[in-house]
Amino acid sequence: MLQVTDLHAGYALATVLRGVSLEVPEGRVVALLGRNGMGKTTLIRAIMGLAPPEVRGGSVRYAGQELRGRAPHEVARLGIALVPQGRRVFRSLTVQEHLEIAARPAPDGNGAGWTIDRVYALFPRLAERRANRGGALSGGEQQMLAIGRALMSNPSLLLMDEPSEGLAPLILQQLGDQLLALKQAGQAIFLVEQNLGLALKLADSVYVMDRGQVVWQGTPAALDADAAVKHRYLGVG
Repeated sequence: MLQVTDLHAGYALATVLRGVSLEVPEGRVVALLGRNGMGKTTLIRAIMGLAPPEVRGGSVRYAGQELRGRAPHEVARLGIALVPQGRRVFRSLTVQEHLEIAARPAPDGNGAGWTIDRVYALFPRLAERRANRGGALSGGEQQMLAIGRALMSNPSLLLMDEPSEGLAPLILQQLGDQLLALKQAGQAIFLVEQNLGLALKLADSVYVMDRGQVVWQGTPAALDADAAVKHRYLGVG
């Protein structure tokens, strides 16, 4: 589905991504882990066609089509949706309005895609808060809204940048369960995270990034068993 090959990108004179290669198969959850400043968000922005960074080499292909050089709205129309770091909800819009403006028909046109009612079923708290404005929501509610808004575009691939950031443990557990339900429904997800527990719970495969390069890849079980990798690259243990 998504194939990133030997990707190089950076900002002005600084090179951040140094030959990143990875893939996200259809219907799978792939996690990218790493400390702050290692290039994870730069990779997400490069995939979506957001500038900066400047992509200087390599390839990003989605469903057989090259994404390099495409504007973000063109990337989105191909079936990729972004849940950005920091949620980026509109403070003046209600929950309902967020979902309405993001709505896009399912690609196959059979009406079986995401609707507002289906988003509310996944996130019942949003249904309770449908008339509240984005600025009045808690951090956890804003994260649910950011995910729901992305789902309303009926993507085949969901990019998620640090969805656990700033969430209390109980809210994080609830969000993990909701993301697991998405996985079980067949939603492909590229999960960029620092939270090892969330990644191990959700992912089918894992990549670890350090200083703009992929330094490890494998299964969640293999990563969980590798104390040296977790300590060196993730600061765990």
